[in-house]
Amino acid sequence: MPTPTHYIVTVLIDNETQALSVPAGGNLRRALIGAGISPYAALTKKLNCGGRGICATCGVWFEAGEPAPVHWHDQMAARFGYPRLSCQVTVENDMTVRMITEKVIWGMRDPARRFVTE
Repeated sequence: MPTPTHYIVTVLIDNETQALSVPAGGNLRRALIGAGISPYAALTKKLNCGGRGICATCGVWFEAGEPAPVHWHDQMAARFGYPRLSCQVTVENDMTVRMITEKVIWGMRDPARRFVTE
C-alpha cells in the first residue's frame, strides 16, 4: 500500500469546520497559518516565538489523531493536560484539532485531555 502524500486535518473553530489537505510530514502550525487560521490569541499573534516551541502560545486541542509528543515542551503540555503546541506537531496521519478561541495567552489546563501512552 503506497504511503499517502497528504493527510486531512479537520479544524474545528467554535461551530465551524474546515478541512485542510496537508503534505505528509508538514508542520501543523505552518499549515494552519497558511490556511489563514491563527493558533494564537489576539495578544500573541505578534508576540510569539515563531514556532520554536518555547512560548506555548500556539496550543490546540486534539479531538482525533493525536500524535505522540516529541518536543520536551509539548511532552509537558500533553502530560499535564495543557493544549498541544501546533508548532511541534508533524502531520503524519489524518487528525482533528479544535482551535482555542477563548484563550488569552496559553489556554487552560484540562486534565481529561492528557496524552496517555498506555
